[in-house]
Amino acid sequence: MAPQFGPDFQHELAELLAWRRDVRHFRRDPLGEELVAELLEAAQLAPSVGNSQPWRFVRVRSPDLREKLAGHADSEIARAGAAMPADRRAAYAALKLHGMREAPEVIAVFCDDAASAGSGLGAATMPETRGFSVVLAIHTLWLAARARGLGLGWVSVVDPAHVTRLLEVPRNWRLIALLCIGHPEEPDVRPELERKGWQARLDWRAQVSER
Repeated sequence: MAPQFGPDFQHELAELLAWRRDVRHFRRDPLGEELVAELLEAAQLAPSVGNSQPWRFVRVRSPDLREKLAGHADSEIARAGAAMPADRRAAYAALKLHGMREAPEVIAVFCDDAASAGSGLGAATMPETRGFSVVLAIHTLWLAARARGLGLGWVSVVDPAHVTRLLEVPRNWRLIALLCIGHPEEPDVRPELERKGWQARLDWRAQVSER
């Protein structure tokens, strides 16, 4: 018999969604292997096109590799900042855009575009759905982390080709995300970019239309 999710659970789910924040400030407390395994097991429950499960998780355990990734991100951040309009540079410079030196867990998430599982079902006309499937796995992992009191930060200020070469993964793997996971220094229900005055959350009604 399927479970019934009542009003109390629905309220908690709404709170979980609200508290799913992109975290950049982490405590250095290590995460146990059992906890990391729980998170990755939860991610495996995500939907995927043709049940192909094309996500591939690479845990970056090497301090040298982690520092190389952090240094690369710093360079890309500086380059992007230099290209910002003059009136936005100061606000951009005040943002912390990754926590790779502090977060106890750094995971690179790839899409295996040659995944044999699913036999290509559903991806013949829209192959990009494999990447969308990986994003769903990331979001599932994100919610599972927040439910356990953890924060997750998605580092997008990197060159995918550089990260792929650095981590020496198969050529048919496509980088989707570089994630930092750990206990947030100061949990907050508001997105950091909103708190820092970069961008407020939009009203959902302004983003819905009918045809």
